[in-house]
Amino acid sequence: MSQTRTAREIPIVMDAGALSDAARQHAQAHAHGHGHDHAGHHAEDPSAPLPGPAPVWLRVGDVEISEADIAREMPMHRADSPHHAREDAARTLVVRALVRLECARLGIEAEPEDGETEDEALVRQLIDREVDSPTPDEDAVRRFCEANRERLHHPDRIGISHILLAAAPSDVRARGQARDRAESLIAALKDDPGRFEAFAAEHSACPSREQGGSLGWIERGDTVPEFERQVFMLREGLAGLGVETRYGYHVVRVDGISRGAPLSWPEAAPRVAAYLETQARQNALQGYLEHLRERHPVEGWDHIANAGIVTVD
Repeated sequence: MSQTRTAREIPIVMDAGALSDAARQHAQAHAHGHGHDHAGHHAEDPSAPLPGPAPVWLRVGDVEISEADIAREMPMHRADSPHHAREDAARTLVVRALVRLECARLGIEAEPEDGETEDEALVRQLIDREVDSPTPDEDAVRRFCEANRERLHHPDRIGISHILLAAAPSDVRARGQARDRAESLIAALKDDPGRFEAFAAEHSACPSREQGGSLGWIERGDTVPEFERQVFMLREGLAGLGVETRYGYHVVRVDGISRGAPLSWPEAAPRVAAYLETQARQNALQGYLEHLRERHPVEGWDHIANAGIVTVD
């Protein structure tokens, strides 16, 4: 019987103040240019806003997007670094500005539905009016199916048992110890594979230790991505190396592999049609956004895109 584990989100914690280094320098220079009173006040209270207006590097038409605007948007965008979060936030604000400018030009006023914000309503109304994406016909669906037979199957499943040696992502020492312990357990299990269940009961930080470490049958999407990327590449038996995830290190044993059966035409057709329709719509939207960028020029994007690049002479 399959046992499903829910993937846990781990929030990204960023340093106070999401301004770029260049923006911070600009604001500090502004403070020095206006005397020491403001700078002294900020030094006494680091949480206070930097003096002077937030710098503006990015413009869409006649709309200015300040660093303060980007900083307010950043918490809505998870990313692997503050620079990438800043870029994603800036991109969202650019699209929002393009939509607002074009709706103003066309005389479209927001008519929110079902709890939409005004911006969401404007996006929906503009797309419905201006973007035409083709619907794939049966011939297109059949051609895709013929060219992608190996991809059209029911999900693969694997039977997995594991021993979780927990360590926080930020605790380098604990993660090193977890890795070393995983290697020791793997070495012991190579000599005596039958001890896996006992080791799981003794060492694992996962509730599955009560079942000898068994997670049952899992499919992609049942656990966290970094775990699945590794375990779905394994052969049956004990993995020779520990599997690292955000939770620590896992000693993994693959108990069985079940390859998904090919999809029949009635099963594949609606899935492929939906996929092709989504792709066509995304392509149409991308083309329309490029059209809007030509009508309402975007200035300063290079400053955003290059903010996280470090050059070495």
